[in-house]
Amino acid sequence: MLIGFHGNKAGCFIVIFDTMQKLVKIMFNKRSLPVLVVLLSCALFIGFRSMGTKHADPPGKYEKILHNVGDILQQVHYSPQQINDEFSKEIFSKYIATVDAEKNMFLQSDVQTLKKYELKIDEELLGGKVEFVPALSEIYKKRVQEAELLTKEILAKPFEFQTDESIIRDSEKLEYPKNLEEKKDRWRKRLKYMTLERYADMVENQEKNKGKEGFKPQSNAEMEASARDGVAKVVARMFDRLKLKYNDDERFNQFVNVITNKMDPHTTFFPPRDKRYFDEQMSGRFFGIGASLTLQEGNIKIASVITGSPAWKTNEITVGDVVLKVAQGANEPVDLTGFDVEDAVKIIRGNKGTEVRLTLRKADGSVKIVPIIRDEIVQDESFARSAVVGNGKSKIGYIMLPEFYADFDNPRGARSAVDVAKEVIKLKEQKVDGIIIDLRNNGGGSLYDVVQMAGLFIEDGPIVQVKDRDGKPSVLRDRDKSVLYDGPLAVMVNEFSASASEIFAAAIQDYKRGVVIGSTSTYGKGTVQRNIGLDKETGMFSSNSELGTIKLTLQKFYRINGGSTQLKGVSSDIVVPDVLEKSKLREKDDPTALGWDEIAKADYSTWKSPYDLNQVVRNSQMRVDQNHSFNLIKTNTDWLAEQNDRVYSLNLQKFREEKKKVNATVKQIESLYKLNNELEVESIPGDEEKFATDPDKLTRYKSWKKNLRNDIYLDETINAVNDMIYQQNLAMKKGIDSKLDKSKQEN
Repeated sequence: MLIGFHGNKAGCFIVIFDTMQKLVKIMFNKRSLPVLVVLLSCALFIGFRSMGTKHADPPGKYEKILHNVGDILQQVHYSPQQINDEFSKEIFSKYIATVDAEKNMFLQSDVQTLKKYELKIDEELLGGKVEFVPALSEIYKKRVQEAELLTKEILAKPFEFQTDESIIRDSEKLEYPKNLEEKKDRWRKRLKYMTLERYADMVENQEKNKGKEGFKPQSNAEMEASARDGVAKVVARMFDRLKLKYNDDERFNQFVNVITNKMDPHTTFFPPRDKRYFDEQMSGRFFGIGASLTLQEGNIKIASVITGSPAWKTNEITVGDVVLKVAQGANEPVDLTGFDVEDAVKIIRGNKGTEVRLTLRKADGSVKIVPIIRDEIVQDESFARSAVVGNGKSKIGYIMLPEFYADFDNPRGARSAVDVAKEVIKLKEQKVDGIIIDLRNNGGGSLYDVVQMAGLFIEDGPIVQVKDRDGKPSVLRDRDKSVLYDGPLAVMVNEFSASASEIFAAAIQDYKRGVVIGSTSTYGKGTVQRNIGLDKETGMFSSNSELGTIKLTLQKFYRINGGSTQLKGVSSDIVVPDVLEKSKLREKDDPTALGWDEIAKADYSTWKSPYDLNQVVRNSQMRVDQNHSFNLIKTNTDWLAEQNDRVYSLNLQKFREEKKKVNATVKQIESLYKLNNELEVESIPGDEEKFATDPDKLTRYKSWKKNLRNDIYLDETINAVNDMIYQQNLAMKKGIDSKLDKSKQEN
């Protein structure tokens, strides 16, 4: 049986032959009642075991969902945590922090009142009545009404921006308000900050346009009133949503997700509606921008960007960006404060050819407005693509692979390993001296294809090891003794190279086949997930059940050297500074991530190359360390990271000065990414002609080549490959000279 899951920019297809057998064994274990089961195509339900609790047949929907989730987590998850009082305490704190992400709704006394449920959540999961969420909901609804009245009172009076006061935006550094007075002051500062952002933009705009014909200046009082009125509308809409849409079901769904995420970040609960939305996002069958969204800590964030999509083409949208506002062209932007993902998507989507403008808060703290023209999602631009690049010393083949794609439903469909092989053959025909594989931002995909692709560059041998919670690791091997390409090789990675990308980079590194160059480490996702339904009627083999679905972690990847790719990812041989290094977006930055471990090393022999990779790494690292642009990128990135950890001034002058410094630093970093002397980039004969009948694709193709010419990271990767080529040529020359000397001696 072939069972696979393609994660959201961080997944891998995986062949799981024994997982369902283990499920069936668990279901029919004599020591417990059977678990949810559907045997192949039959819709036979054999209920979840009661775990020894009072409720053999949970009476309500919440109980059914929670009990089934608890049972599946304990019996099937790769590394289940014990569901006990300690687990209950952690869920209690995390859930309250999720519902009240800004810590401006609940009072300390509310948390104390709810403490009686702190040690009962494990009992609810194991068969008890669901009481915690309903109790919290009653308090929350009361506090929302209270906060709404406070905000109306605060926004009824003008703000002044001369006082030297500040606001802490990081809720982890705050306690819940002690009383209503403290709560009101917290709301006052938040609303003042929101107003200040708008007011400062108005002041700046007025200074730029002062004296221009047709421009009508406003007084400070008029601008403040206008900014405050705009905030009042945003906040009113937010409270409407909290009262009408953020209902008991939504809070319960959040609760279940807090529980599943406690096992690991990739174990997720999808209510039926969210699962359908997730599937639609994955299919890309709509007119939009080609980016999926997620709700984290009260913020709408970019979860993934589809290669070739309108969002991707901007080169300005990154996973982890917070979407603050959405505007239809030049119209007034809609503030997303209080929005959920579904409604945010509705206003981002629109007719083909229309413009949407996203206001984003980047990982470095800067705010940027990015205009995007909506279009149909173009999937073919996620396919492998190549060019011949160089910086004057040699011809290097460059292959970009945005994801490890595979069309399992079509025997003749696109396969990434096959396509990469074709690109390698084309590059060899161009007589390139070395090859670069670019896996930056490649979130993973087909495990089968990554094994086949690694086999293009090595003789037969193991590529990756896969292990479930009980079984002996299975070794996935390349069984083809032939080598398609045996020359100098480099692999480019970054923080968003995940899953299958990490498997490929790790294999190349472990075989000492080439060098890995990029950020300090890749993403660190070394786990495999599977969708399991919760319904009695349709069972766990259906991923679209009416009770919901769990995306469950079932297996773990290990390198052939025995170390897991989980958490640590793959450390680059050559580290180049980049702006995302301290953005805390990797797997290791999530406290619920599964840990790193290691198993026995697989049996393999390293590659015998005519060049010293250690020397190549030393030469490259020395160049990077002495490169003025790379040093400035690192210095500026470190400075920006410090700005994100501090408080924000509510004084207009200081606010504008801080914003100016951040924007100037970001602008400087963007300029540093471009080379003073452009790289040579040539198309493979025939490639550009393929787009002759499609002007849009041709334009995008030319834009892709232009970006390559100015890529500072590609430049250093070319330098590293040039070092390999130099050593290889030197070794060949020594070999020839040695043969000549030997021939002379014999004569």
